[in-house]
Amino acid sequence: MTALLGKQDSKLLRPGAGIIGIDEVGRGALAGPLVVAGIRWLRIPENPWIRDSKKLSPFRREKLITWIRQHSDEIRIVEIWPEIIDRMNILEATRFAMRRLVDGIRRPGDAVVVDAVALGSGYEDVLSPIKADEDFFSVAAASIAAKVHRDRIMIQLSRAHPIWGWERNKGYGTAEHRAALQRSGPGPLHRKSFKFSAVLP
Repeated sequence: MTALLGKQDSKLLRPGAGIIGIDEVGRGALAGPLVVAGIRWLRIPENPWIRDSKKLSPFRREKLITWIRQHSDEIRIVEIWPEIIDRMNILEATRFAMRRLVDGIRRPGDAVVVDAVALGSGYEDVLSPIKADEDFFSVAAASIAAKVHRDRIMIQLSRAHPIWGWERNKGYGTAEHRAALQRSGPGPLHRKSFKFSAVLP
């Protein structure tokens, strides 16, 4: 079990204000949406399990999302689907979603931390350190919320599109997914901006 996160977040908290952590899931997937979560905290509670979502089992993430809802001030989710990703490119789609979250959830005096994406003009006060999901409680919690939300979407989509195995690979470029692409080519929920020739076996 990793050490408790929260020291970095607590340094940014100001009386009467909160801290907002923002993170994305699905940026490197071949199919399905990009999901970005923002969570506002008025204090940083202790929970030794809060960490980067990739280091947690699906069972643990599902347990934690209930805890996060109970202890946070507000959670918001933005979904960006393949048509928009293909139009904007994945980096700009990520920035767009993160900006929407900042604009929607931030209140005067709040600190905002995102994972490694500079949001550009008008958002200079938003912190974007590398590996923020490993160093900031607020961002790690957002990574969990985004991962749980996106996994549920991909499991639901797999029922209508069973050939891709999305309930297992969640749209990422696993051997199973690449083999399905080789057999059938990309479907309507795949991101056309990816060069699928690079991922086919």
